Formats: sequence, C-alpha cells, structure tokens
Amino acid sequence: MHEPDPAARHARVEVPPDPRDLAGTFPQRFVVDVRFGDTDAMGHANNSRFLTYVESARLAYWEAATGESFALATHGAQESLILAEVRVTFRSPALFGEVLTVETRAGRVGRTSFTLQHRITAAASRLAPARLVATADDVLVMYDYVNGRPQAIPDDVVARLEAFEARPLRG
Repeated sequence: MHEPDPAARHARVEVPPDPRDLAGTFPQRFVVDVRFGDTDAMGHANNSRFLTYVESARLAYWEAATGESFALATHGAQESLILAEVRVTFRSPALFGEVLTVETRAGRVGRTSFTLQHRITAAASRLAPARLVATADDVLVMYDYVNGRPQAIPDDVVARLEAFEARPLRG
C-alpha cells in the first residue's frame, strides 16, 4: 500500500463511464497493490480484502483531514472512532498485480457519527483495462471508551473535516 497522493485533492480518477459509479470529486486517494495473498480460488481479490483496502483509506483520510494520528485504545486513547457499518458494492474483479486507487470523501456529519464514501478503481494494465472496481460507504461513530458510549464529535474536528472537503458537512 502506498501513501496518499496530495496532488489528487478534489479530483477523481478517470475510468470509462459506468452508470453505477459515484459522481463528484474526492479529496483523498490511497493506492493499493493487489497482492497474491489477497486473491482467492477464483483468481481475484477476495471480497474480504476490500474491507482492508477501505480501512486503510479511511485511516489515511482521517489523518490527512484532521492532521491527527488515528487514536487507538490500545495506545491509551480514551476516545476514538469506531466503525458502526460498512457496505461494499462490487462492480468488477480486481486481479493479482493490479494497482487500485481508493478515493475517499466525507458524506454527512451528525452529532456523534459521520459517513465516508469510497470509490475503488483499477488503472489500465496488461491484465485489464481501467475500470470501476467497487464503491463503498461506512459509518463512523465518535466513541468514549471510558464510559462505553458514543460522544459528540467536537466542533473543531468538524471544522477540519469541512476545511479538508472544502464544503459544509452539517446541514
């Protein structure tokens, strides 16, 4: 997996049109190499690997958008984000040796949770043409580990997310 590309801000990876694609731009990119260990008996990336691809993109998004490392309870954090829901919609197989780009943007920000949307594309290669591989969305909840319950997302965090996205996220 590669570091995000800062030149990709508010753009999108171009692939042939697909009516199932997500419209609009994405401020964050995370590049993933499909490894041999990611593949299954069918010869393409196993569906479970997409959760890892999106997880890596989600952490990179958080760090780029907020300027903070992702807080872990195992490292002493008393509050952090937890994944409440994730959905992946598969569009085309990803093959060993391909390079995928996971583009990420925020959706809605609520009181204790927010959504992220992901667009996963494959670059043209000797294996296959450029294409939309999958879309995904997830819900993240700001969580208080001390009290064991969701907590309000701090206003300064929302402000940093909105600045990164260059648009309002609360309605």
